[in-house]
Order: sequence, then structure tokens, then C-alpha cells
Amino acid sequence: MRLIFDIFGQTLRTLWAHKLRSFLTMFGIAWGVGSLLLLVGLGEGFRSGNRKQFDSIGENVMFIWSGRAPVMNGSFTALRQYYLTYRDFEDIVAECPSVGAAAPAISRGDIRAVSDFYQASGQIMGVPANFSHIRNLPLNEGRWINELDDIQKRTVIVIGDEVRRTLFPGRPAVGATILLNGIRFTVIGTLQKVGHGDNMNQNLRSFVPFHAMQNYFRPLNAGIATDTISFLNYQPRSRTLHEAAKQEVHKIIARNHGFDPSNPDSFDEWDTIKTVDQIGKIFDAMNMFLGSVGLITLALGAIGIINIMLVAVADRTREIGLRKAIGATNSSIMFQFFVEGAFLTMMSGGIGIAGAAGLMALLSGVDLGGGFDPPKLVASTAALAVISLGIAGVAAGLYPARRAALLEPVEALRKE
Repeated sequence: MRLIFDIFGQTLRTLWAHKLRSFLTMFGIAWGVGSLLLLVGLGEGFRSGNRKQFDSIGENVMFIWSGRAPVMNGSFTALRQYYLTYRDFEDIVAECPSVGAAAPAISRGDIRAVSDFYQASGQIMGVPANFSHIRNLPLNEGRWINELDDIQKRTVIVIGDEVRRTLFPGRPAVGATILLNGIRFTVIGTLQKVGHGDNMNQNLRSFVPFHAMQNYFRPLNAGIATDTISFLNYQPRSRTLHEAAKQEVHKIIARNHGFDPSNPDSFDEWDTIKTVDQIGKIFDAMNMFLGSVGLITLALGAIGIINIMLVAVADRTREIGLRKAIGATNSSIMFQFFVEGAFLTMMSGGIGIAGAAGLMALLSGVDLGGGFDPPKLVASTAALAVISLGIAGVAAGLYPARRAALLEPVEALRKE
């Protein structure tokens, strides 16, 4: 045990005797480890911010709007407009086994909302009671629309956070009334702020019962049918069934509107599940690239330590010869130089990890905007960095140490 402490003491004295060389060598490793963690942490921050953007919409949500279909099957030039209807929604609920939930919506952006204090413009949406189960609409005060509100076409409204701030600044909103194009609606609930960053579109929306909206504010420019809707939201029964659910919905809509369901251009839709998966693959590739860059930087730092340890062996050739001449064994010489290389590597790696973690902690409260979160320390990457450091430490210490141990005492003493 005393021998080990003596070797560590000798190692520290040697490093202190060559402070600049030791600092520059350690800086290379610390920079490599810090770069690895920061780059992968930055990618993880982007992924997290993007996930929040989608979570603000809802979980596994799929959208479909009215679209344009060929006038005749096989035609690619003559297209006709078709409009989604309430019947489409009813048929999808009844005939699509892969669809877990569906909700029609009527959306208007031209309705003026007026309170006793101010007026505001925003999007008014007519939705059924189960709309909040599909979309992310957390309540702040009051309650959400229920089935009875919808069946009885009650003139009640749930307003978004930004609408509340505009129409009722510093005043209670629940229980108050507002006029929508002259028709009085009672506020029954307010929503929490949703979204990420400065995106206020979702907070400017207000929601009324679907059949009340259908009764007072039908969709504009939506054909001659009396039951047209603006769009349809639906969810598959499970994430893995989203493609099956999509094909079932296509068949229902194509059948009801008289066109071939195999033509994907006939559908105006957004599958958020597919989008999330595609973006996830992009972030995985980005993390691999950033991690590779960090590992390469770490490898260059390890090469620097190997080089500096070889220089140390050359500088201390006479010392090695003298120690071997008075009885030092090959294993003790080898162990000393191995400890120096490994110590340099692990200590500088620890500084790099601590520096990266500290910087990410400082950035944790910073809003980067644009849907991006601050960089986050990824545990798996930190573990990879520690393993890489161990490998680099062995490589940086073992080869120079073996070279030092193999020196012949007489030849080493002759070295000037």
C-alpha cells in the first residue's frame, strides 16, 4: 500500500514539475469529454423541445381535412373539391375498428368576441365533449364542455389563456358573458397556457359545443351540405395501429365522397405519429454524428497524452536506468508510468464532465425559443464518456509504460 502511495506522490510531483505540459495535455482530454457531453446534450435539448411542441397538440393525434379528388378515377388533371361531413365522423366511429376516438370540429377565424371590457379576434372552434380527450387542453378554472352542453346546444364557451388575458384583464372570467357576433355566450372555463416559447396560436382559441357552433356559425365556403365540418381529429387504439387506422378512415371518406381511396393525393391530412417518428430518427442520427465528433475529439486528446508520456519516458531515461540499476523491477517502472497516464486521463476527463454539467446547469433556466430546450446531460453519454476515458487511460498509460519498463539499465544510464 505504501508503494502505491509513493508512486502516486511521484506522479503528482512529476506533473507539477511540468505544469504547462500537464495543463495542455489535460486540456485536450477535458475539451474532448466536455464537447462530447455538450454536443449530445444539445441534441437532446432539441429533441425534448420538439417533443413538447407535439405534446402541446395531444398524444397520437391524427388530422384530416377536406380535400380534392379526381373527377373520374384515373384522372390526374380534373379535380373536384369535397368537404368532410358529420356523417363521415359517424361512419368512422361505427366502422373503423383501429380508431380509438374521433372528434369533428368546426373552425371559424372571422368571429369577433366582445366582453364588457375589451374585444378580441381569434379562432372559435365548435367541438364535442370528447375533444379534450384527444387534444391537450388543460383547464385553468371552471369546467370543460360536457355531453349535455352539446346535445342541448347551450351557448357556453371555454376560452384560451391569451383570450382570457385580453377580454378579462385582471378580472374573473368564469361566469361572465361575451358576445360572439352578437350572440351571448357564458364563459364556463378557462384554459392553461399551452405551447412552447412565443407560439400563441393555440392560446388564442376558444371552444363552444359542436352543435351550438353548427347552429350559429356554420363553416364558410364549405359547399351546400348542411352538416359540413372543418376537420376531423382521431386517434388509433394504439400507436402501432396508426397506419391501419389511417387506411380505414381513407376508405370511409372515399366511399362517402365517391373516389378511389388508393390515391394518397386525395387526402389532406397530418399524421403526427409519423412526423414524430421521422423527427426522432433525425435526432438519433444527429446524436450519433455529434457523439462521433465528441469521441474523435476525445481520441485526439488521448493521442496527445500518449505522445506526452512518450516524451516523459525519453526525458527520464537516465532516471529509469538509475532506478532499475538499484533494484526497481520492470513491473514497478511500468506501473508508475501507467498510473501517470491513467491519472492524467481520468482527472482531465472528470474536469471535462464537471465543466459540461455545470454549463448545462447554468443554461437550464434559459429559454432558447424556437421550440428548443437547453442542453441536457444524458446519462448514457456520460457513461460512454467514462468508458471511453478508461480505454483512453489504458492506451495512454500502457504503451509508454511498457516502453519505459523494457529499457536496459546500462543503455539508459548512457543516455544524455
